[in-house]
Amino acid sequence: MKILFKVCCLILILSSAKWTHAGEIISVADFSKDFAYRQVQISPNGKYLSFISKVEGKNNLYILDLTNNKIVSGISFNGNGQVGAYVWASSERLVAEKQYLKGWSARPEYRGELFAMNWDGTRQRYVVGYQGKMQTGSAIRKATPLEGTSYVLDSLPNDDDHILIVTYPWRMIKEPRTVVYKVNIHNGHRKSVAGSPSKMGRYITDHQGNVRIVVSTENYINQSIHIRDKRGDKWRALPLENTSLQDVTPWSFDKSGKHALIGASESGGPKGIYKLDLTTGVTTKVFQDDEVSPSTVWTDSISKEVIAIELESGYPSYAFTDSNSQGSRTLKSLLATFPNSQVHLISSSKDGKRSIAYVWSDQNPGQYYLYDGDKKKLSFLFSERGWLPADKMSETKPIKFTARDGVEIRGYLTLPKGKEAKNLPLVVMPHGGPHGPRDYWRFDVESQLLASRGMAVLKVNFRGSGGYGRNFEAAGYRKWGSDIQHDIIDGTKYVIKQGYVDANNMCIMGSSFGGYSAVQSAIIEPDLFKCAIGVVGVYDLPLMFKEGDIAEHETGRSYLAQVLGDDQQQLKDFSPSYNIEKLKAPVLIVHGGEDKRAPIEQAESLIEALKKAKHSYQYMLLESEGHGFYKAKHRAQYYERILAFLDAHLKL
Repeated sequence: MKILFKVCCLILILSSAKWTHAGEIISVADFSKDFAYRQVQISPNGKYLSFISKVEGKNNLYILDLTNNKIVSGISFNGNGQVGAYVWASSERLVAEKQYLKGWSARPEYRGELFAMNWDGTRQRYVVGYQGKMQTGSAIRKATPLEGTSYVLDSLPNDDDHILIVTYPWRMIKEPRTVVYKVNIHNGHRKSVAGSPSKMGRYITDHQGNVRIVVSTENYINQSIHIRDKRGDKWRALPLENTSLQDVTPWSFDKSGKHALIGASESGGPKGIYKLDLTTGVTTKVFQDDEVSPSTVWTDSISKEVIAIELESGYPSYAFTDSNSQGSRTLKSLLATFPNSQVHLISSSKDGKRSIAYVWSDQNPGQYYLYDGDKKKLSFLFSERGWLPADKMSETKPIKFTARDGVEIRGYLTLPKGKEAKNLPLVVMPHGGPHGPRDYWRFDVESQLLASRGMAVLKVNFRGSGGYGRNFEAAGYRKWGSDIQHDIIDGTKYVIKQGYVDANNMCIMGSSFGGYSAVQSAIIEPDLFKCAIGVVGVYDLPLMFKEGDIAEHETGRSYLAQVLGDDQQQLKDFSPSYNIEKLKAPVLIVHGGEDKRAPIEQAESLIEALKKAKHSYQYMLLESEGHGFYKAKHRAQYYERILAFLDAHLKL
């Protein structure tokens, strides 16, 4: 397999951060563009910078020598191949996923192949994959094929010759018992080191690279946790002394390896951080917030102890558990350097002296900096979307209101820049999920696009959303068509009452579950919204048990039974396809022909009902797209269509 490196495109890549716009209105094309940079990392020795950039429609990997700021190598696969996720497996060698761009589907396909090369582009070869002898040169001992989809589990920072991968075997594609292999990054030789004791195992390694914890699930909700002391030991169930702890998520191990740091919900509240004794099962609370679960837990690179907890009730905030540590001081310094912004150290050298800082806000689409701890120096690298200037983006404000039954609900309101925050046209934008995801204070392209055209945008973290504890999430179970929608509607009425928006000039749109909510809320409150836009949505709840990738799995069907129930009449009562006679708002349906999560049958069910009721609707099908729109040209077409639809039904 020949690997090409295209230096000719570098000038275009590096100059993108400087693009600006003199006009007031930023084009739809600019909002639709792909990132200029992503997956920015620094090598373990701190000498090289790596990043992904899209050139001629494909993701390429580039390596920059930080000594002279010159590109030294990279990967651009022949044909329809492109680079996916990657890791620095050592200071000398990287391992990258190979994806395939398919003519019949816009979204790339990953087939489990891992490709390795040195930082200077030498010693290129596949180390994991299914093609066997086709992967390797004749001068190198052949690696046997691996029929499964593999991901890097641990780059093993203290081992320059191996990585750990987790493989989902194809022979058990629907209900896999995952396997962990130790793989030689030079020749592809591998050895099995762990297997999951039950379905869908997710593994946690200690700081020595030992696979010590596995979390499994039968229904995506309830978990089983098994541990072992060392390689070769049998898994044993982990009994927690505190039986009120649920929804356990292992984060990491302490330096000794005798304790694990876990997130857990006690009696259904927001998750706290606990130190778990792996011998006794005793947990010691490290931190607990009354409102939200931690979004990030920061640990010190040397002591491995928790130094800070990141929280996002409204604006991001931090609780520093060890203010004197070097990690805490660095994080505090960066936060002070970038006021009103969020900062993450996304990659660091092994000695912790050089790091990549990622900075963003509601108005800043994202910038990368190189931080030198010895020199206390911060150097700008590049912007993710330099063509979207922060000074022309709109502000997003956290909001809080009380729903009709007394439950406190939070959300975010984006207000168009340069407009008085009064009697604005509004687009309500429910998030997907509904269980697990939530909205955050972030830069959001769609919100900024609509705000740039004079519309306010409301996002509501309705009951059922993740991040507020198990009880809050479970409060949305079997309430998809009722209480969840009531929260969205009550949030809409709240911003009306506050005077932000015009009650007679509002539409609702969303993707996935948000697409369902857009139509369902417009059915529940037929006079509230002037139009509804459903994007890759589900509209027929009984159909979810028959079509789509969730229904293909036993664990998925168990999940649906728990969150939706099996009352067929209620499922129909909560389904837009069965209740079109209550709908007044005109509807725009946008769907992907290759959507596996919400298959095309969902859109067809709604369209059939709309036709039968002779209800006004428009339909946009992007045949090669899936559950979300991957290609920039398709996003541009979609954005143009929704803007035209909103313009036809709102007074802008």
